[in-house]
Amino acid sequence: MKDSQIDQAIKILKREVKQWKIPSVGVVAQETRDPFQVLVSCILSLRTQDGTTAAASSRLFALGNTPAQLARLSVGKIEGLIYPVGFYRVKARNIVEISRRLIDGYDSRVPDDIDELLKLPGVGRKTANLVMILGYDKYGICVDTHVHRITNRWGYVTTATPDKTEFALREKLPRKHWKVINDLLVTYGQNLCRPIRPRCSICKLYGYCDRREVEKSS
Repeated sequence: MKDSQIDQAIKILKREVKQWKIPSVGVVAQETRDPFQVLVSCILSLRTQDGTTAAASSRLFALGNTPAQLARLSVGKIEGLIYPVGFYRVKARNIVEISRRLIDGYDSRVPDDIDELLKLPGVGRKTANLVMILGYDKYGICVDTHVHRITNRWGYVTTATPDKTEFALREKLPRKHWKVINDLLVTYGQNLCRPIRPRCSICKLYGYCDRREVEKSS
């Protein structure tokens, strides 16, 4: 994909993804702009399918949706509420620890700074960027496996890891697309531009895509 084609590609993506459900963390953000709930939902979503994340978030937030409320819950109680999300035991410990750190060090407020967010247990660059975007409506580029895979498949970037993809996109992706690139490509990647056998025959971006490392498609 040429740099000059990215605006048109984003326009097509915005039109195409309307036929599918948005990622579960995006649903939470639509319902509440509370950065804490966005943060916790992001943590639950890692290595977990959207439906499982949505159900776990709903059960957890029904008992507590503030640092003070979740800090009072035992790790075991949170484990039961969020099961069967991936790595639920680790995530339960991290949620309790994050809640306590926010109370003790940030006046119960989720920081609106990526470097500060990265100090919290279980928070990587993907989660930190998503909190900035969905929780604070600030600029960030959230790169998960879908964004990493698809932007490399397009030939828009050539990178080896999601973190390197984020920094490459910060250099060349127009700022107006930063906030939306994750939701668009996660939805597109889950439904059409899949890791194995992407549905290239019906992809509206076929003419823009270099199809790097695509061996078989449908």
